[in-house]
Amino acid sequence: MGNPVKQIVISGYYGFRNSGDEAVLQSILLALEAEGEKAGVTIEPIVLSVDPDLTSQMYGVKAVHRMKPRQIWQAIRGSDGLISGGGSLLQDTTGWKTIPYYLGVIRLAQWLGKPTFIYSQGLGPVKKTAFYNPIASIFSRSRYVSVRDKESADLLRRMGYTKDVEVVPDPVMGLPLREPSAGGAVHENVLSAVDGAGGRKSDRPAVIGVSVRYWTKDRSELRGIAESLKQIIGQCGEVEIRLLPFHLPADEQASRDVLTELEGAASPDVVLKLVQGVEHPQEMLREVASCDLLIGMRLHSLIYAASQQVPMVAVSYDPKIDQFMRRLDSSSATTADSYEPEAVTEAAMRLLQASPEWHSARRMRIAALKKEARRPAQQIAALLRQ
Repeated sequence: MGNPVKQIVISGYYGFRNSGDEAVLQSILLALEAEGEKAGVTIEPIVLSVDPDLTSQMYGVKAVHRMKPRQIWQAIRGSDGLISGGGSLLQDTTGWKTIPYYLGVIRLAQWLGKPTFIYSQGLGPVKKTAFYNPIASIFSRSRYVSVRDKESADLLRRMGYTKDVEVVPDPVMGLPLREPSAGGAVHENVLSAVDGAGGRKSDRPAVIGVSVRYWTKDRSELRGIAESLKQIIGQCGEVEIRLLPFHLPADEQASRDVLTELEGAASPDVVLKLVQGVEHPQEMLREVASCDLLIGMRLHSLIYAASQQVPMVAVSYDPKIDQFMRRLDSSSATTADSYEPEAVTEAAMRLLQASPEWHSARRMRIAALKKEARRPAQQIAALLRQ
């Protein structure tokens, strides 16, 4: 007889063309497949997505619309359980409806008698204390609870949760590279942002990846990043600046704004590029892996870099950035709200000049984090096999 088949609904921020959240989903899917096989159980995912067709096409899994109650009901009722995660699902900084939505999906599964699993959630910020008891109560009814950092675990305890919680890395730390498609160039989606910028020289200048997003109303963070890049160009001489949009289309426009600030900086020795049309997380992971340094605002740009042992400079706009950097025994160079161009320039130049030391100091820690990122999938597969 073959392995028992278990259908699992996965709830998260999927289908929104956000590379970070798509990477979370891809990481969970790959981990569940691998750990299910080891445990002797075949796990068939059903993803709740805002764009089910896109999700099904991209990952080869069944998907239903996350905002259509009847489809959600039918998927959960016919399943063997529900996974909520990962990512920053339970926070109220982006709106008060976010937490009720994700809790509602978990509560529906529990009401239908399905086991629920919390997969590497990043809790908070939760400004409304009225959410504390519902979160603690619903988590307490779950078969397995894991969070992605100590700060989330501490917040969960303050909410009144008293059961076991496992602290694990973000799932994306375990995302593997994918081989490029046959006949396709690794960087076929990279377009020159400035006419006549030219390509790489044979001795290959340093490649600096840059992940930006809109944050402040006056866009001072983007002007600050552009100023840092001008300073780096001035000090490096030869360099390639590669803009990496993680959330389409907003980050692509933010990247163009940075390039506009850099007008006139391109030359035969300085190449400015914008990566376009990359939606699959493993394709973006490969783009990051080919960089010598990453300057990042998006959390998952930093996680991508760490997983591929690419030194990174973090620009923090949220506590989750600082929490992740602490796991690498590091810290953010500056904040988006009070951006300091010289601090980013100094950190970038230091890492470019001391890359071997950075790798040596963090190689074992990164390897451990990649292994620990599989823990939720291992635990869930074991529970499903019982």
